[in-house]
Amino acid sequence: DVGIVNAKEMYHIDDLEEDMLEVCENLVFNKIPEATDDMLERTAYERACIDARKNNRAPPRKPRGRIKNIPRLEFDWDKIPAKPATEPPRPTSDAAQNHTPNPYKNSSLTHEKIMEIRSRSTIPKDAPSGIDWNQDPNLYPPSYPHYVRGRDSLRKHITTLFQSKIAMYDGAMGTMIQNYGKKNKLGEEEYRGERFKGWSCNVKGNNDMLSITMPEVIKGIYKQYLEVGGSNLIGTNTFSSTTIAMADYEMEAYAYELNYAGARLAREACDEVTAKDPTNPRFVCGAIGPTNRTGSISPSVEDASARNVTFDELVETYFEQVVGLVDGGADVLIVETIFDTLNAKAALYAVGEFLEFSGLDIPVFVSGTLVDQSGRTLSGQTGEAFYASIRHAKPMCVGLNCALGAQQMVPFVERLANVVECFMHVYSNAGLPNAMGGYDDTPEDMARYNKVFFENGWLNMVGGCCGSTPPHIKALRELSSNYSPRKLPDVGRPKMWLSGLEDLVVEDVHNHLGLPFLNVGERCNIAGSMKFKKLMMAGDYGAAMDIAKKQVEDGAHVIDINVDDGMLDGVAAMQKFVKIAVTEPEVSKAPFMLDASNFKIVVAGLKWCQGKPIVNSISLKVGEELFKEHATLLKKHGAAAVVMAFDEQGQAATCDEKVRICQRSYKILVEEVKFPPEDIIFDPNVLTIGTGMEEHNNYGVDFIKATKIIKETCPFVKISGGISNLSFGFRGVTKIRESIHSVFLHHAITESGMDVGIVNAHEMVMLREIEPELRTACENLVFNKTEDATDKMLECTQKERAAIELRKKGGQGVAVKEKSWRDFDAVKRLEHSLVKGISEYVNSDVEEARQACDKPLEVIEGPLMDGMNVVGDLFGSGKMFLPQVIKSARVMKKAVAYLLPFMEEEKRERMIAEGKDPDAVDPNDDSQYAGKVLMATVKGDVHDIGKNIVSVVLGCNNYKVYDIGVMCTCEKILDAAAEHDVDVIGLSGLITPSLDEMVDVAKQMAKRGMKQPLLIGGATTSKMHTAVKVAPNFFSAEHPVIHVLDASRSVTVVSSLLNDLKEDYVQDIADEYEEMREDYYAGLEDRNYLSFNDAKANKKKIDFTAVPPAPAPKKSGITVIADTKLKDLIPFMDWNPFFQTWELRGRYPNRGYPKIFQDEAVGAEAKKLFDDAQKMLAEIIDQESMWVKGVVAIYPANATEDGEDVNIYETEEDRAAGKIKHTFRMLRQQAEKESEDPHLSLADFVAPAGFQDHLGMFAVSCFGCDALVKKYESENDDFSKIMAQALADRLVEAFAEKLHKDMRGDIWGYAPDENLTEEDMLKIKYDGIRPAPGYPSQPDHTEKRTMWAACKAEELAGIELSDSLSMMPASSVSALVFSHSQSEYFAVGQICKDQVENYNERKAEKLEVTERWLGPILSYDTDAP
Repeated sequence: DVGIVNAKEMYHIDDLEEDMLEVCENLVFNKIPEATDDMLERTAYERACIDARKNNRAPPRKPRGRIKNIPRLEFDWDKIPAKPATEPPRPTSDAAQNHTPNPYKNSSLTHEKIMEIRSRSTIPKDAPSGIDWNQDPNLYPPSYPHYVRGRDSLRKHITTLFQSKIAMYDGAMGTMIQNYGKKNKLGEEEYRGERFKGWSCNVKGNNDMLSITMPEVIKGIYKQYLEVGGSNLIGTNTFSSTTIAMADYEMEAYAYELNYAGARLAREACDEVTAKDPTNPRFVCGAIGPTNRTGSISPSVEDASARNVTFDELVETYFEQVVGLVDGGADVLIVETIFDTLNAKAALYAVGEFLEFSGLDIPVFVSGTLVDQSGRTLSGQTGEAFYASIRHAKPMCVGLNCALGAQQMVPFVERLANVVECFMHVYSNAGLPNAMGGYDDTPEDMARYNKVFFENGWLNMVGGCCGSTPPHIKALRELSSNYSPRKLPDVGRPKMWLSGLEDLVVEDVHNHLGLPFLNVGERCNIAGSMKFKKLMMAGDYGAAMDIAKKQVEDGAHVIDINVDDGMLDGVAAMQKFVKIAVTEPEVSKAPFMLDASNFKIVVAGLKWCQGKPIVNSISLKVGEELFKEHATLLKKHGAAAVVMAFDEQGQAATCDEKVRICQRSYKILVEEVKFPPEDIIFDPNVLTIGTGMEEHNNYGVDFIKATKIIKETCPFVKISGGISNLSFGFRGVTKIRESIHSVFLHHAITESGMDVGIVNAHEMVMLREIEPELRTACENLVFNKTEDATDKMLECTQKERAAIELRKKGGQGVAVKEKSWRDFDAVKRLEHSLVKGISEYVNSDVEEARQACDKPLEVIEGPLMDGMNVVGDLFGSGKMFLPQVIKSARVMKKAVAYLLPFMEEEKRERMIAEGKDPDAVDPNDDSQYAGKVLMATVKGDVHDIGKNIVSVVLGCNNYKVYDIGVMCTCEKILDAAAEHDVDVIGLSGLITPSLDEMVDVAKQMAKRGMKQPLLIGGATTSKMHTAVKVAPNFFSAEHPVIHVLDASRSVTVVSSLLNDLKEDYVQDIADEYEEMREDYYAGLEDRNYLSFNDAKANKKKIDFTAVPPAPAPKKSGITVIADTKLKDLIPFMDWNPFFQTWELRGRYPNRGYPKIFQDEAVGAEAKKLFDDAQKMLAEIIDQESMWVKGVVAIYPANATEDGEDVNIYETEEDRAAGKIKHTFRMLRQQAEKESEDPHLSLADFVAPAGFQDHLGMFAVSCFGCDALVKKYESENDDFSKIMAQALADRLVEAFAEKLHKDMRGDIWGYAPDENLTEEDMLKIKYDGIRPAPGYPSQPDHTEKRTMWAACKAEELAGIELSDSLSMMPASSVSALVFSHSQSEYFAVGQICKDQVENYNERKAEKLEVTERWLGPILSYDTDAP
């Protein structure tokens, strides 16, 4: 009843603005959690308005608050009830619509394109070549389940089959061929057969050609799937039978025959099995694979617009494949294993062309491949977007295959099953590939993992892909027989379904203002953006992409792309823009609108667009026939179309003209072209109002009226328009233009059903945001309400222009000033500095915080540790990245360093007051930390970047880290751990001898009875080695041994070991490691090895007479390289390992440098890091704080008599006299191979005695890094320390790459004309190799001693070897250089005791010493009794 109020200031509730009332009610009645934040935002706005009035400035834009979606206007056809589907959507051809049986009389198909392909057939005259497969109509009874070719409709039969049970597809062809090859000889000779005996290149692995050379094997596999597996349909052995894929084997000319043969064998197998049981007819699916090229992905890192195949080339190769498959007797065509949807669209286009030329109804299946757990194709599309992109082809069945096992496919199959309108299938792999590339799922496993698909009713057909066999299919058949197939979804009103990388249903869209309206971004339009035009004219496509990205960020659902300009090659510009745009995820996630007045330009763009785009535009102004041609072509490509209200007489201006032309266009499109009505977007022409010409005044009214009539009379269409045309007369005054647009759109959308518009989403305003006076003026103008509407709007425009000029003269208009972080209190400023890595203000902020605290330590324990906890939380949740964390650590160290003198002084004063000696204070007091960790690089190893990163990360999370450096002996490590009483010990190592050192440390820890957990990390370490070799020596519940994959995992591991959940955590690790050990030792039992003698007998046999050794070097002996400038190394730098050092990894499609900069998660941080690296690199070069030096040696060389080692000689005279300078000992592969590939040794690449061959070698280092590291350590600058080490590594690797190039071209000179790009060099596209001792091709580090003696690396270049043969400085590279063109990189892998004993004898070493150095590659346990 009563309240104490300021009556003068009270408002009546009706006086409140609508949005203010909503904000107040939400706050008063606590309606939403964000109510207070909304009111604070509104309060800030109102305060800014008060300030603006005081200062005579324009008010800021009002906050929009909570946006409510406005319901879409419904028409009668929106209310059509959904009805049960009786079959999948059918193609629009007469044959499909009428279920006309395929006559299977292919000889009657005489279209010139089909005949031309047949005329090039390579099928021998004496080989089967019939192409008619029709059967006697009375062969089997005329009712389901019987089927007779030529009599029955296959579409009807499959519909009944797929609705009565889960049908069975087959399994893997490649797996069955491999299995055959394990039991029978299947080498190069068998692949070639008699017919291809003298073929010009190797063909082993070309499984498709076995249909020609070993037809009995392929037919036998078909029959196993039919008889053992019980497959209803089988895929042909034609996965790679295209001219494009066959180019690898120089067999392009055989594409037709390969498809014909693969299909014919399947046809014969199916007919033979069907004849045994006609109630279970079997069908041939002509398999159309993806080819080995992609239309959407650039093969070039430098050029995102590069492609190695065109859409037209794909269509051509697929058309030939379809002709061969159909002639061979295929019943169904299946486009499968689609990892790039553009390839699939090309295949479906080719299929459509064939069906059009032949007049046949052949069911089409489509199977996509999602490459990983992201649920996307290799080209980046989601499963839903993939389906939306290909559904125009009306596939009868769609699903997923390959890449994943059934378990991994579950969420993606469910999502696809929720949207697919046709039948669904899955044929998954038999699990994920194991470490050896095989598949481990048994038939029972595979059936069990597929069960979820059956239980949920997601499938109509199931089969298997990689790793599956007839028993797998049999198990699937037996289990699936207990379940019903997927029910086709009910058929409701059709909707426009677009796609980029993600799908978009237009009818379900609301824009950022809550309107049921599709925003088409206008800024990538030469006519709509001067900035975009300038960029396109300059060829700056990168900056143009930024505009496209901004459009999406600002609320565009679709991106309009228009490059129409007389001074620009429109076709080339459209192609390049689209090709680059599809590689930009932030751009291509949205569908495109390809916009041009020249139809050739939009078609050019269409052929590079993997999604379902909109084409803008077609119209009747070109005449009916050409209009129908254009529409038919767009329908084949699956594009939606903007249809302008133009006809032969011109542009529609009045309501009646707009309606007449749109209705006529609709009738032609829907009834004659069979164009999907939901994919039609009419543009009835938004024309300019407010021009001063009376005849223009009603254009807005005419458009809005026509929109409603067109929507009512042309079911399912959309209405669009170029909104900027409306207010063209008021250009230059954005506020006025956007206000007019807002009024127009609100009414056109909510009252007439307009759906789409080309707009600048960022500038759009809500109706309620327009000032009342301006809103009235806009409504009068748009609806032509008053005669003076244009004059009133001009007045409003002049006022706004005057206000703009005033703001220019008097400063900027009022905006809500964002509070700077420097306005926060000291505690918040410190937190901000730590999170952002800003060290500029730390000392002053710490001092301010110190003044507010009783003790300096309180600053560390309070605001600084609070800030570091925020950093730790952000890092742990993936919201900060490693370089940011290290920058935070640099700020923390600077803050602590500032406080240390105050803390020391405080301690001294307290001790003096207590009568104690102040100099007796313990400098290592560490009780305030969460735990203490000792970090060390083990004996013989000088690499410490990874260890340093871990130390910083742990330090950031309040762990005291004692980093005792590199080259640490076991005794030093354990003594330091005892001295500092640490909680955890961490060991790091990069070279393989370090693995043995770690084992030794674990053994000694056990002997000493130590209780600390032991962490293992570093490049050569692995979880398997830790579990098998290290853990058994020390692991217990109290002190486990744990492998830490990278720095980001270290905090989780250490915190888990030091908290209350340690027992459960350790038990999980123990169980995992025990299982890994069992698997490892079981694998040793299963792994087969050749005897050393047999491995030698299967060596690589190079014909050195036919392919002689490289010529003698221009300069033999030793050459010191001391004058290389660092700036000359920059072109040779490979930046990918740099980002890996910092644990920054981009995700597809932004893996690797420079694409990583575009990655959503790490791109910005990677770019910052790269810029920091460039800055430091420039300083290093300018100050010459690092330099490189190396030594090269080239000597005469020959393989030893037994072919296992390489002798080098000082001179040719010494070679002739047999005076050996040194011998390099080599190791040979010994593990059994499934192929006939040789068992390699590096000695195979050097010619035997009698040939003048040579062996090169080099050792190079980057010097100066250690001094730089010490400098940064003294400055508490961990970030710069690690950056310097990372750059030193990159520089020395670049030096090695450049030096190897110089050897090839000059010092040795065997490739003087080599002209490779840096990218090609990094991809090793040159002759010769440069393996290093200690690496996979020669895993014995002790061979470095021989190299050092031969090239005098220590004496001449200052590069030393540690006891464990680690090179010093740490940034060093060494290599042997082999020049022969047939030399290749390989991994020796595990070797057996007979080779080790032989190798040991050749080296004249103690066996236990040799076994110690070779420990990581031994196939046997040296500790076994």
